[in-house]
Amino acid sequence: MAQSPQVEAFRKLHEAGCFVMPNPWDSGSARWLRGQGFKALATTSAGYAFTQGRADQDVPRDMMLAHIAEIVKTVPDLPVNADFENGYADTPDGVAANVKLCVATGVAGLSIEDATGRQDEPLYPFELAVERVKAARRAIDETGSGVVLTARAECFLTGHPEALKESVRRIEAYAAAGADVLYAPGPKTPADIGAVVKAAGGKPVNTLIYGDFGLSVADIAATGTRRISIGGALARAAWSAFIEATRLIAEEGSFRGFAGNGASAPLNPFFTKDLAERS
Repeated sequence: MAQSPQVEAFRKLHEAGCFVMPNPWDSGSARWLRGQGFKALATTSAGYAFTQGRADQDVPRDMMLAHIAEIVKTVPDLPVNADFENGYADTPDGVAANVKLCVATGVAGLSIEDATGRQDEPLYPFELAVERVKAARRAIDETGSGVVLTARAECFLTGHPEALKESVRRIEAYAAAGADVLYAPGPKTPADIGAVVKAAGGKPVNTLIYGDFGLSVADIAATGTRRISIGGALARAAWSAFIEATRLIAEEGSFRGFAGNGASAPLNPFFTKDLAERS
């Protein structure tokens, strides 16, 4: 498989500076974000799960692969990074096999996290976690696609008692194991984000912003972060408005939740124009 223009563009984005890579949850949101001029997009497992009436991490592999392929198809001119959870497997061999399936969707990048999804053991043991990253690296290399591999340390999000210290340990190991980009979602301060950047040893770092941490893009860029993603935050913002509007109808018989609701005004002409440009 030859390296695609989208892969080449995605790799170039990581070479210098800092870019924002927002996360659409369906074709409409992907097309809108493309129209706003973003240079790359990423899927969100949580955002997509909500559209299917499922909890995050409750979407089976093949359903997620179909969703990833749909987003890639929707914005064929942009690099798309896949939120590929834990690779939908525990063993390194299983991760490798599934990574190849993900590469086949046409993504420019994909992430593999070290969270198990189990309450009794929320993180894979250190040695196994490293082997899983190595397996993903080998799998991508075998495809010849050049797809960008992001390795995620989920210590903050799983409540590890020494989240920053363990994140740094794992980020250092994942960088050595062949990850192209390092990612420890959870830090909210420039100091903690900077510690993750330092641990990556010069490789690009993705920082997650999922709330109002009082930080601007410029503030995050100043930490040495190369890439900013926002996970399911946009999807949750949309759902928050939906939930409040329906609550007011159900509980108060009020339509106050529609105040200022003029979304169809920009959406209709935008999507009509976007489709015309693609035809």
